Amino acid sequence: MSKKIIALAGDHGGYDLKTILKSYLEERGYEVLDLGCNGAESVDYPDFAQVMADAILEKKAARGVLVCGSGIGISIAANRYTHVRAALVHDRLTAELSRLHNDANVLVMGGRTIGPDVAKDCLKAFLNTEFEGGRHQRRIDKMS
Repeated sequence: MSKKIIALAGDHGGYDLKTILKSYLEERGYEVLDLGCNGAESVDYPDFAQVMADAILEKKAARGVLVCGSGIGISIAANRYTHVRAALVHDRLTAELSRLHNDANVLVMGGRTIGPDVAKDCLKAFLNTEFEGGRHQRRIDKMS
């Protein structure tokens, strides 16, 4: 699996932002594994959290991005899976800390709560920040 493959999924509330983030990733040379949804028609976010969890488990992508209207529901759904550490972020700092301290493998944002420029900044920080390890690893181990 290449570090350059990023899985991307969301519900109807996150569709517009997901589309923007897909283009952003592709423009930067990432291969995007688009797991849906594919339009603005109402769908259920737990279904897309599950396909993301499956993609991570099957090592189709090392990291993923989930988007729903607020980011809250899909992050709760994604974190039901023990191999997923999904972090709902709202700015560059929280995205960076999600990687640095929590080794998050799925970034979550709200399509109705964050603007495209901030979302791109969050995504860039998420992809470019490595896990710090050390005392943080002990905490990650307690969650597994």
